[in-house]
Amino acid sequence: MKNNFFCKSSYIDLYEYPSYKSKVSSQILYGEKFKILLKKKNWFKIKTSYDSYIGYIKKTHYTEKFNPTHKIINLKARIFKYPKNLVKYKSNNFLPFASKIKVLKKYKNFIMFDKNKWLHIKDINKINYQEKNFIKILKLFINCKYKWGGKTFNGIDCSGLLQIFFQFNNKFVPRDTKDQIKFFNKKKKILNKNYLIFWKGHVAISINKNSLIHAYGPKKKVLIMDIKKTINEIRQNANLEVITKYKN
Repeated sequence: MKNNFFCKSSYIDLYEYPSYKSKVSSQILYGEKFKILLKKKNWFKIKTSYDSYIGYIKKTHYTEKFNPTHKIINLKARIFKYPKNLVKYKSNNFLPFASKIKVLKKYKNFIMFDKNKWLHIKDINKINYQEKNFIKILKLFINCKYKWGGKTFNGIDCSGLLQIFFQFNNKFVPRDTKDQIKFFNKKKKILNKNYLIFWKGHVAISINKNSLIHAYGPKKKVLIMDIKKTINEIRQNANLEVITKYKN
């Protein structure tokens, strides 16, 4: 079995076990590289190349050869079937932020990334583009619904919100909060001049001395909240104290 494959679906849920009754633990995005460890009926056990996350996906669209040239820079990028008549040929399908694509053809302000699949150039940038302003990226997800294991416009969780910034910039950060705590304990300068606030099973990122942003389960969405009020609310409602706070 060959080692490297690339996702050709908009995004795919990654399950803990080969069953839809299992929890979704993460997601892989269009153009993301993974290894197939095991095939079991219509399920693949895979390991993602970005963060070495292991889980199960339903048999899906993938390719063995892929050399991405660009990536999605907006929360979601609408897919068009043909660029000459945008109303008639626009689809209800989107690629999520941080998806990787290969530009195959250009037409005016559109590019083709797959057969009969086009994107507007405003939604893409070159694959080596880096966005240093993490607040700009995190704010893309404001009001996105909270979804355990999610990493897209259709839902995202707290650790996914933190990780997606680094994934977009091709920098490694672990997927789960418990591993992120250990990782950032060793690399405290990775988010310059800002805080990361961890609780058991939860993480938030401050955007100034008074406010933080997080994917917050009790509010069922990504939002900006007051830091002190959030700490008090989590203490009262979940009986959890801040584990560690970093200032760089």
